[in-house]
Amino acid sequence: MSMILIVIGTGTAAQAASGRVRKAGRSVAVIDHRPFGGTCALRGCDPKKLLVSGAEAVDHARRMQGRGVTGEVRIDWKGLIAFKRSFTDPVPSKREQSFAARGIDAFHGAARFTSPDTVAVDGRALKGRHILIASGARPAPLPIPGAEHLTTSDAFMELERLPERIVMVGGGYIAAEFSHIAARAGAKVTVLQRGERMLPHFDPDLVGWLMEKFEEIGVEVRARNEVTAVERSGNTYRVRTRTPDGEAAVEGDLVVHAAGRVPDIAELDLPAAGVAAENGRLRLNDYLQSVSNPLVYAAGDAAGTRRSSRKTAAELSARISSGRTSTG
Repeated sequence: MSMILIVIGTGTAAQAASGRVRKAGRSVAVIDHRPFGGTCALRGCDPKKLLVSGAEAVDHARRMQGRGVTGEVRIDWKGLIAFKRSFTDPVPSKREQSFAARGIDAFHGAARFTSPDTVAVDGRALKGRHILIASGARPAPLPIPGAEHLTTSDAFMELERLPERIVMVGGGYIAAEFSHIAARAGAKVTVLQRGERMLPHFDPDLVGWLMEKFEEIGVEVRARNEVTAVERSGNTYRVRTRTPDGEAAVEGDLVVHAAGRVPDIAELDLPAAGVAAENGRLRLNDYLQSVSNPLVYAAGDAAGTRRSSRKTAAELSARISSGRTSTG
């Protein structure tokens, strides 16, 4: 089966590129081994905002106590998750219907390159004039004993019950957002950050104000704590760390992986397509085109660069639909 464009993934970048190319009258196929919709709509931005809205409502109500507002407001975690699902559950079927309505062929299954221009999925071979990797990202591997005990951010947003004690491994934006949500919902949260402070790539003054708020709501941030192991005993976990003052440990009922994400490309068999990668990231030129296989592009989180955005995906798809494939 031959297509002008094969897109691996069904998230924001994949939708933008596939829609633009199909609108130009070209044949398009999309492939995804997970429910259609991608990270932002199902496991990232959108559902996270819905959980944050609950935390914000509690914060606002508490700040208004004695100023015309009375009564205790709290988060019903199960109800909040149900509210989130009312938005996310319909996404896969709606996305699939959208693809069908536009004449885009959709395939469920794991994509794997078998040659520079061919992708296998569910026992079928798809040959593409162009192939776009928009497969999103996954939690970065953590080379520590007991890493299998960590819960992913995806699973955190599906919890039916919020544990009393939560340990966040890592101090990036995922840890910052989830810590605030969990603390507002009544959990005791401890953040373990290897570096000098949380959110090292953000403005120090803003991070300082966040730390003040964290202290106010009971989130404990332990900087300069490098996680060395996670041990399980029944339903309890002990997270061991190395600090400037020696070994330390903290116990929790849930340990969340918040130590960064990497492009989800490990299962694509890139060598079969001659697609170069280095340290788990695709080697791309300024057009997000593979430096070793000009038929292959990347967009979104799979590209592993800040330049990959919905706008970039649209620009990239315009190049494909117009037949401009060179780097000039």
